[in-house]
Amino acid sequence: MAILKCESRTMFRAFRAILLLCLVPASILPGRGQEKPNILWLSAEDISAHLSCYGDPHAITPNLDALAAQGVRYTKAFTTAGVCAPCRSGIITGMYQNAIGTHHMRCDAALPGWLKPFPLYLREAGYYCTNNVKTDYQFSKPAPKEIWDDVSNQAHWKNRPAGKPFFAVFNFTGCHESGIADGKKYEEVMKDLTPAQRQDPAKLTTLPPYYPDTPAVREDWKRNYELITAMDAWAGKLISELKEAGEWENTVVMFWSDHGTGLPRRKRWLYDSGTHIPLIVHYPEKVRATFATKDAGENDDRLVSSVDFAPTLLTLAGVAVPKHLQGRSFLTGEPRTHAFGARDRMDERYDLIRTARDSRYRYVRNFEPLKPYTQYINTCENGATMREIRAAIDAKTMPPAAALYIAPQKPVEELYDLETDPHEVKNLAADPAHAEKLAELRGALTAWQLEIGDLGLVPESEIEHREPAAGSAFAILHGSGDRAKLVKDLSAAAARASGGVKGIDAMLSGLGHGEAAVRYWSAYGLGNYPAETKAKAGSAADLSEALEDKSPAVSIAAARALCRMGLTSKGLALLEKRLADKNEWARLEAAIVLDELDEVARPVLTTMKMGLKEQPNKYVVRVLNRAVNDLEGTVNHVP
Repeated sequence: MAILKCESRTMFRAFRAILLLCLVPASILPGRGQEKPNILWLSAEDISAHLSCYGDPHAITPNLDALAAQGVRYTKAFTTAGVCAPCRSGIITGMYQNAIGTHHMRCDAALPGWLKPFPLYLREAGYYCTNNVKTDYQFSKPAPKEIWDDVSNQAHWKNRPAGKPFFAVFNFTGCHESGIADGKKYEEVMKDLTPAQRQDPAKLTTLPPYYPDTPAVREDWKRNYELITAMDAWAGKLISELKEAGEWENTVVMFWSDHGTGLPRRKRWLYDSGTHIPLIVHYPEKVRATFATKDAGENDDRLVSSVDFAPTLLTLAGVAVPKHLQGRSFLTGEPRTHAFGARDRMDERYDLIRTARDSRYRYVRNFEPLKPYTQYINTCENGATMREIRAAIDAKTMPPAAALYIAPQKPVEELYDLETDPHEVKNLAADPAHAEKLAELRGALTAWQLEIGDLGLVPESEIEHREPAAGSAFAILHGSGDRAKLVKDLSAAAARASGGVKGIDAMLSGLGHGEAAVRYWSAYGLGNYPAETKAKAGSAADLSEALEDKSPAVSIAAARALCRMGLTSKGLALLEKRLADKNEWARLEAAIVLDELDEVARPVLTTMKMGLKEQPNKYVVRVLNRAVNDLEGTVNHVP
C-alpha cells in the first residue's frame, strides 16, 4: 500500500509539472525569451546544519526554518573542502580546487585562459551580478572587479538597471571561527540578540563525543549556536527586503554554508562535521514547474556537491553549461553517486587527504598517514576548544571517541557508516563485512582523481616552479604528452607511498621516473619505511643521488628518508640548503621535515634560528618557530 501511494504521488507530481509547463508562458522558460528568474544567494561561513529545520533541538533559526517550509531542504549537500577558500574557488569556477591548482589554503593560482568564473556567463546573458562582499577565490586573475558588476559592502540587487534580472550574493561573516574564538567579535555579533535567543551551555546535549566535556568547550559550542541565530536574523532581513520589493515570486533564494563548524575536527576536515552543509532553496512556482523540483516544504535527499552550484545556476538562467565544468546541475543533471572532497595545505601544514561519500558511507584516504590529525596549526591553536583538547591529551582524559583523532598517526584508509555512526568515530576499513564497500569507494575515489588530474599529488614547490611555463596550474597535468599515463603513474606512486613495504622495489625504481612528482612520492614513500628501505641493497646510494634532483621537493623527500634511516649527515645538509631556497614552498617543505624530525634536527638548530630572520613567508616562520621552541623547550607563539 505504501509503495502504491508513493508511485501515485510521483505520477501526480509529474502530471502536475507537465500541466504547469503547458500553462506557463514561453517567455519565462530558460532560453525561450527575455524573462529570467532572479537569484539571491545567502551564504554563511563555518556552520554545519545546526538549524531547527534540520532537526537540531537547540537551534533558534525561525527565518531559515520558514525558508525551508517555503522551499526545498537538501539533506545530503557537501562541500569539496572543509575550509573556505579552496571550497569557494570550486564554487565560483564549477571545477574542483585540486584540479585547477586552488587547493592549498592561501595560494594564488594562475587559471587557464578558457576558465571563466560563472558570474561572467550570467553577465553575458544579461544578469546584473553583485557580491556583498566575500571573494576568497585563491586566484587574482580575473580580479573580483572583473567578475562582478559590483563587489563591495554596498553591492545590492536594488541597484540594478531597470529590467535586468539579478544574481546577488550576500555573505554573513559573523559565524566565522574567529567569532567563536574572539570574545570581542562574538559580543559584537551578539549585541542584538534577546535573552530568549541566548543559550545555556550546561543544557546543550549535542556536544560531539570526541570533545572533552569542559566549561570552555561548552562555551564554544554555545557561541556557535548563538552566532547561527544572529545569522538567521540577518537572512530574515534580506528575505524581507525581497518580499517587500515584490520580487519573492520572481527569485530563486539559495542559502548555503561554505563548510562545517569552525571548531577542531570539523572545519578543515573531510568528515561530515566539516563538509556536510545546510542547503535550502526557494523555487518560485514558475521555476518549480520548469524543472519539476520537489514541492515547497519537502526534502530532497540526492547527493549535492558545492561544485554543482555553478552549473545549477547557469541552468536556472537558461545558459548553456560549459562542457569543462566538473560539477553537474542538481536540477537537470544525472544524479550523483558520490560526493568528493580534498584536504591539502592548511596554512603552514600539509596533510594530503581525499574522500568519497555516497548516500550512506564515507571513505577517507590518508596519503600522509605518519602525520597526526592534530598537527600544530597556529590558527587552530588560538581556540579554547583546541587548548582544552591539548590539556586533556596531556592529562589523558580525552573521551574514548577521540582515540583515533589524538593518535600519533593515521590509518591509511577510513570507512564510516553514517547511519549507525554519524560522528564517524568507528573506522570500518579493517572490517571484513565492509570489504566490498571499501573497495567500491576506493575505486570511485581513484577514478575521480584520474578523471580530474589531482594536482594535490604534485608538491607545491613543483607547482610554483612549473606553473609559469605551463601557463596555468591546471596545464601541469593537462599539457602535451600522454596525459592519461602521466596521471595514472602519479596516482599509483602516491598510493604506493603509503601502501606498505611491498612497494619498496617499485619506489626505488620510481626514483628514476621522468615526472618529478612521481620521483617525489617514491622518495617520500621510502622514508615512510626506513628500516625496510635501509635493508635494501643500494637504497642509500639511490637516495643520496636523489639529493641532487633538480626538483626541490624530490631532494627534500630524499633527505627526509635518509634522516629517518639514520643517515643524517647528507640529509640535514640538504635540508639546511633548502631553507634558503628561492622557492618559498621548498623552504616550507624543508622546514616541515626538520620540525617532524624532532631531536634528529638539533644539529641544524642554529640554521633554523637564522631562517626565522627576514623570512617573507609567514608559514615558514610559524613552522621554524615551532621547531625551535620544541628543541629549546620554550614557548613563543607567532601570529
